[in-house]
Amino acid sequence: MFGYTFMPSSNPESRPVNPLLDKLQPYPFEKLRQLFAGVTPAAGYRAIGLGLGEPKHPTPPFIREALADNLAGLANYPSTAGSEALRGAIAAWLERRYGLPPLDPATQILPVNGSREALFSFAQTVIDPAAASLVMCPNPFYQIYEGATYLAGAEPYFVNSDPARNFGCDYDSVPADIWARVKLLYLCSPGNPTGAVLTLTDWENLFALSERHDFIIAADECYSEIYHGDEPPLGALQAAHTLGLSTVDKPYARLVVFSSLSKRSNVPGMRSGFVAGDADVLKKFLLYRTYHGGAMSPAIQAASVAAWNDEAHVAANRAEYRAKFDAITPLLQPVLDVALPDAGFYLWADVTRTGLSDTEFAQRLYAEYNVTVLPGSFLARDAHGSNPGRNRIRMALVAETAEGVEAAERIVRFCQTLL
Repeated sequence: MFGYTFMPSSNPESRPVNPLLDKLQPYPFEKLRQLFAGVTPAAGYRAIGLGLGEPKHPTPPFIREALADNLAGLANYPSTAGSEALRGAIAAWLERRYGLPPLDPATQILPVNGSREALFSFAQTVIDPAAASLVMCPNPFYQIYEGATYLAGAEPYFVNSDPARNFGCDYDSVPADIWARVKLLYLCSPGNPTGAVLTLTDWENLFALSERHDFIIAADECYSEIYHGDEPPLGALQAAHTLGLSTVDKPYARLVVFSSLSKRSNVPGMRSGFVAGDADVLKKFLLYRTYHGGAMSPAIQAASVAAWNDEAHVAANRAEYRAKFDAITPLLQPVLDVALPDAGFYLWADVTRTGLSDTEFAQRLYAEYNVTVLPGSFLARDAHGSNPGRNRIRMALVAETAEGVEAAERIVRFCQTLL
């Protein structure tokens, strides 16, 4: 009608896309798929997957019932800030779990659609893409940190974990000129994949660096409720409060924690978590999320309230993981260098003694025994002359104990053919 004809470009590369997407590496499970391409597992073994960190324990019935009982909420647009009931339940849980003074649910708590989505979008809020900023990440790490960094217009700086430090990162090795450019520090405690938990001294040093160089700490605590000792892992807000760094006029300055119900309550499909901490930072994050479209379904919010208000199912879940780790870890120790982690549901094993690389080990184990593990090098980057995931494998002990024991027994038989 107007004499205009749409002509699609004959060159797909000329189409407008964000060039920062080219910096993203394939996700670890895509690398694993490529590693296994063309490999047919030996007949006679059913598949057992230890590669994906997806909880397999049943969702507690009372959470499912709370979700079903509140489906009428689907008729309403949810608020990005979440309901008062949900924010209040999260604040009360934080106070009980970490011994914190009362939090302000209106300004210090923000529900999110799972910690993964929030960890990613948070970088868009706090990074100035024109400032040539650095985002510091542990190495190995959850790949969302790296992707968030690149798409926020920053560059990652990796700090290698050190087995001699119980897999803690060697932040003392970071030069002063690097710290001066850091605007965001991603931490994961308990760590993925190592299970390492930061100590109060670790937190004290990091808080001092944050104050000196004025960067924000994003503390990923999604594994906080799965631990193997008597003491629950120290949380970031708890550390700040214990050290007297959370003042009345500026509580939890430059600190935001991320948590989730996925592992704690076996509801990864609900996509329910929260961020908490510095009210000024959360105010900006709420503004971003208002445009981002990050509101949580009212039915999910109601089910989340039920989950945060109950600890019995969490204790039962933790007991299942403890029994599993107690049964499986000793089976593997004669053939692999592996130890019970501080927390989390991963075993982080060194396969050097087998004579195979981590990728060779994973590929042959899959081919010969139909057990899937994740090569550690897929979870890390070459940095400062090494890849701290190389020659390690991550095993997610998420299935029922009997299946995990069967997988361990197959791994033992496989290793015995190599040793």
